[in-house]
Amino acid sequence: MSAEPLEAAPARQAMLFGDPLEGLNTDELGYRGPVACSAAGITYRQLDYWARTGLLQPSIRAARGSGSQRLYSFHDILVLKIVKKLLDAGVSLQQVRTAVSSLQNRGVEDLSSITLMSDGASVYECTSTDEVIDLLQGGQGVFGIAVGRVWREVEGSLADLPVEHSDHAFVDELAQRRRKKLSAS
Repeated sequence: MSAEPLEAAPARQAMLFGDPLEGLNTDELGYRGPVACSAAGITYRQLDYWARTGLLQPSIRAARGSGSQRLYSFHDILVLKIVKKLLDAGVSLQQVRTAVSSLQNRGVEDLSSITLMSDGASVYECTSTDEVIDLLQGGQGVFGIAVGRVWREVEGSLADLPVEHSDHAFVDELAQRRRKKLSAS
């Protein structure tokens, strides 16, 4: 059994995730940009750039103009952290985009059993120890990312960070301030 390089996946589909935060319905929970950055270990500038260029769009709520807040799922933050690890290891942005496309179409539970391996040119998805060994024996694997371990890191990072329910209506804080100021006059 040999691992194949990740291929670009079809268009993004709605995702159903596992339950990384026990007892909470993760379909209704999301994390604002600064929280996602903190948990993924990236800067807000990176997050914004990746969202604007389509590398990874937030699956719960996208930005709707100036001042709006993106809302990221646990799955999104997990993929953000993987992107950071791949880029830090020197994987090309083109290969990272291919990996992200493949990872976005998997549920969190599926991701926890994957090891991503790379030779610097391609990213390989391994679902068994045999596939990892085959890659290493073939001289293809230079480094690996155990996604289950990254999952636990993200879960630990998010444990003490604020979470937001997605059913909250978008509130334009600037518009609220202006209305308050006008009504006070």
